[in-house]
Amino acid sequence: QVQLVESGGGSVQAGGSLRLSCLASGFTFEWYSMGWFRQIPGKGREGVGCINVATSTRYAGSVKGRFSISRDNTKNTVYLQMNSLKPEDTAIYYCAARSSTLCGDWQPDDFGDWGQGTQVTVST
Repeated sequence: QVQLVESGGGSVQAGGSLRLSCLASGFTFEWYSMGWFRQIPGKGREGVGCINVATSTRYAGSVKGRFSISRDNTKNTVYLQMNSLKPEDTAIYYCAARSSTLCGDWQPDDFGDWGQGTQVTVST
């Protein structure tokens, strides 16, 4: 079955960096667009970015220029490099798979499979 396993979360001071990884299995990874989302307890899930099968990327305005998404199809892994982290980036981060070659509107409902999430905490 489909499995998405995130790793790389943790605590960091403002201005620091983290790289999240998401290892995928159970489907043909190279045919899927992959998204990153985040959620603060009590709030809805927010899109961070998406990468399609051609490695074109899209980002939320709040992270553009600071975060970057990449994928390695040989390792069935998608990455989220987060630089210049801010306290407001504190959230649980999820990766998700969309059975499409394109990101489209990359809304949460467009993604059928999700990882368990990894906590990112940014302190002042």
